Amino acid sequence: MLSEFSLIALFILIVLGFATSLVLIPVALRKLGIVPSQPSAVKSEPYECGLETTGPTWIQFKIRYYFYALLLISLDITVVFLYPWAVELTSLGPAGLITIFIFLGILAVGYLYAWRKGALEWK
Repeated sequence: MLSEFSLIALFILIVLGFATSLVLIPVALRKLGIVPSQPSAVKSEPYECGLETTGPTWIQFKIRYYFYALLLISLDITVVFLYPWAVELTSLGPAGLITIFIFLGILAVGYLYAWRKGALEWK
């Protein structure tokens, strides 16, 4: 039992060492003069496809993009729930089948609600 916890402790030490090195390496490179500490004004300019930016650089995105992102995430979560169910369908029996139909019913009600509210239409 102690060896299992020692592997976990070793893993935590490796993770902490890696995270610490990601912070300390740039600091050390800056102290050694490899990384410039005062970048020029040219390097501080925004860069976009090799062209000068036209218009404001801070553009507000429409909220519709976030709705589509949420719908994509909900589809991904659906796949995460459906795949293990499909793999273990024979061992779950009728209770598993009823449970997944309830899940799909709730999901369908949510998508119908989003469709009726117009969240799925691109404008």
